[in-house]
Amino acid sequence: MTADRAEGAPRTAAVFFVGNRLMLDDGVAPAALDALLETYEVPDNVQLLDVGCMALDMLGYVERCDLILTVDAVDGTGDAPGTVYRFEPDAMARHSGPEASLHDLKLVDLFDAAALMGYEAEGFCLGMQVGNPSPSEFCVGLTPECEAALPLLVETVAAELHHRGFPLRKKPATP
Repeated sequence: MTADRAEGAPRTAAVFFVGNRLMLDDGVAPAALDALLETYEVPDNVQLLDVGCMALDMLGYVERCDLILTVDAVDGTGDAPGTVYRFEPDAMARHSGPEASLHDLKLVDLFDAAALMGYEAEGFCLGMQVGNPSPSEFCVGLTPECEAALPLLVETVAAELHHRGFPLRKKPATP
């Protein structure tokens, strides 16, 4: 966030749901977005974005927001599919292996570019270890392990936002 933000203006957050719905478990973040929108009411100062892949055109969100959260599929951790992680942007920085995003531009890269332009925001990442991130054919849906763990990922997103001052409210149960 830049220093020219109005005093007393409400804090803002953006959540980037990174992934491809057509590539099985790579679509875990967009699936989490869908489930979050079905379960929670989102306040006006929180933006939830299905971004596909991270790109530098998201710099504007770093400029305007106090908090940036990414939700992404991860691979190479050695843990069971469906394991949910929380980590700082640098933990996914510029390498493959444990806690590696499946996508080329990572949150830390976006923050590095933003810092060069004088922007800063708090940021962190949530991810889920995938079972099959690259099926041989396009496939919408998740493997059974990731599907079963999806509610945990959704509740983790909601809890992290709440912990950082952006509470979501559960929608009333429908009969």
